[in-house]
Amino acid sequence: MKIICIILGFLFFGLGAVGVFLPILPTVPFLLLASFFFAKGSKRFHRWFLSTRLYKKHLESFAESREMTLKTKVYILVFSSSMMALAFYFSGHVHVRILLAVLVIIKYYYFIFKIKTKRDKNEGCKGRESRYV
Repeated sequence: MKIICIILGFLFFGLGAVGVFLPILPTVPFLLLASFFFAKGSKRFHRWFLSTRLYKKHLESFAESREMTLKTKVYILVFSSSMMALAFYFSGHVHVRILLAVLVIIKYYYFIFKIKTKRDKNEGCKGRESRYV
């Protein structure tokens, strides 16, 4: 079982790394999955993953403070919602559509009310405040 977790960790790590360069792949969800599977599979690989630049840039602040920038939240929600919309559209079963609708509601509730939104470091001061900086 541990070897499967390690393999899945590397798979999701690779997808997250590719997601940095391809805008169609989300980086953060894949790295979250990689972190989960490395933690389940091996302490050594988990420590290695936590020391990578990819983790430090995209996940470290979220793991420490449970905060994301608005841009990251929107990006994750748009991507996952579009994938769920495709599944909803192509599913012919009412039960599957109800399940997907419930998952979308839970997902938005969690992102809006449970994950704090932090200010992006790259955002500059706008308006009147910028004159005093």
